[in-house]
Amino acid sequence: MNAAPQILVIDDEKQIHRFLGPALEAAGYVVARAESGAEGLRLAANGAPDLVLLDLGLPDLDGQEVLRRLRDFSAVPVIVLSAREREAEKIAALDGGADDYVEKPFALGELLARLRAALRRQTASIDEAGTIHAGDIEIDLARHEVRRSGAPLALTRREFALLALLARHDGRVLTHRQLLVALWGHAHAEDINYLRVSVWQLRRKLGPGNVIVNEPGVGYRLRSTQA
Repeated sequence: MNAAPQILVIDDEKQIHRFLGPALEAAGYVVARAESGAEGLRLAANGAPDLVLLDLGLPDLDGQEVLRRLRDFSAVPVIVLSAREREAEKIAALDGGADDYVEKPFALGELLARLRAALRRQTASIDEAGTIHAGDIEIDLARHEVRRSGAPLALTRREFALLALLARHDGRVLTHRQLLVALWGHAHAEDINYLRVSVWQLRRKLGPGNVIVNEPGVGYRLRSTQA
């Protein structure tokens, strides 16, 4: 029988711990808590959690700095919890290695869904034949072929590359900058219109259902049908 995943919650708000602790335990997780960045880093290094919920407004270290130090020694999935509404904060966290973010106040159901998605895998599964599976989407990397529910789709090279990148990080937010640099290079890191046009074209070819989700001002995520 597999051990229950351990969730490390790094947040200085006691009410968050009082709320999240029992809720996460009721959902089948083991919970560790830290009320400062330094304590959180120590627990992350010594306890090897399966996922970290990280607040950006900590009393000793800025959450962005905690994330940077955490990424120096761990690839653990990180979901940022923050009351900060500035888009720049979300983007900086995602560019700095966070896997997702949830704004305070948040709905427990949404948080648990994001948590399950992050734990399920950090990247979409790639089988021995070199095919990415993300819900009903299959991407054959060797043949540059895409099928949705078994039906072939005719994509340009750029559309194929965009879909494959999103599918590799199924459910994770990728920022505009991350996508632009990966697909167009650093010279076009700010040319968001390039990305918007490609996303529009790709959505149209994928057909019904909003598979590519826009995170306003931040980036895009692939929302597959996987549980």
